[in-house]
Amino acid sequence: MNRKANASSWKFASIKSYRAPAACAAVAEQASCSSLADLTTIRASSTAWSLIASRGEVSAAVSSVSDPAQLRSASDDIKELLQKNHCHPILVRLGWHDAGTYDKNIEGWPKRGGANGSLRFDIELKHAANAGLVNALKLLLPVKDKYSRVSYADLFQLASATAIEEAGGPRIPMKYGRVDVSAPDQCPEEGRLPAAGPPSPAGHLRDVFYRMGFTDKEIVALSGAHTLGRARPDRSGWGKPETKYTKDGPGSPGGQSWTVQWLKFDNSYFKDIKERLDDNLLVLPTDATLFEDPHFKIFAEKYARDQGAFFKDYAEAHAKLSNLGAKFDPPEGITLEA
Repeated sequence: MNRKANASSWKFASIKSYRAPAACAAVAEQASCSSLADLTTIRASSTAWSLIASRGEVSAAVSSVSDPAQLRSASDDIKELLQKNHCHPILVRLGWHDAGTYDKNIEGWPKRGGANGSLRFDIELKHAANAGLVNALKLLLPVKDKYSRVSYADLFQLASATAIEEAGGPRIPMKYGRVDVSAPDQCPEEGRLPAAGPPSPAGHLRDVFYRMGFTDKEIVALSGAHTLGRARPDRSGWGKPETKYTKDGPGSPGGQSWTVQWLKFDNSYFKDIKERLDDNLLVLPTDATLFEDPHFKIFAEKYARDQGAFFKDYAEAHAKLSNLGAKFDPPEGITLEA
């Protein structure tokens, strides 16, 4: 199997003992936690997987409906977690991967996939594109234990949106109340997430994101989340072992980032791809195509010039992604006032 051709271009992070062909739509290895030295003691063993999966199953029956007060408090705890561990990229990836399995052509919940908390189960965690996300779950488990009336689906999306905002990005117009799936047999099949190096990058992105109901503009805007994080060749098959921007961390040193300040959310991703002046920065085939495909290029050029336009379009696309396939209780969802 060609690891590069099968690497997911969404986001990253990987357990050292589990080298899978996975990157990810917003980065290929986003384990940028300062506590990663502790996290690397986790192994992709049956014990580690069973810990997460069994706790998810135990909690599923009581976490279907989220409590607004607990959601607000959980948000505060996530902010503290981000400040302490610098784990913004991997938490963004977690939310994206739980939601990004959505298929608009399937009507029934939860078979259609999407933001339903299924990613906590062993069978989905073991999908190649999800390599390393057990680390994100381990980070969030104390928050879930503390706030039992926050569903896993809401927790994953809350963490993802909060990470974007705390990294300097736009405020995401989120709503909550997502209902969790309750068993592993409700998880989607493997293969719904994007790849980093497909033969036809533009066509592949459209195949995957059109399936979720996104437009070309939204595809380009969401790709801008690559401004966060880095890739590691020993985990995803992409990137350099280290660069001058990653050799000192923060977190576990090494990997190759898309941007110089890879824990800051801005429009540097688009400017750097357009200029291609620094070989320390990563450009995947699915990144390069944003300026090569004539329809994608319209939006990529716009975002390189205008960070405000990027932030506006990204916030709308991220909110849309976070709601894909979700079943809400109450049906209209829960909005948290600022």
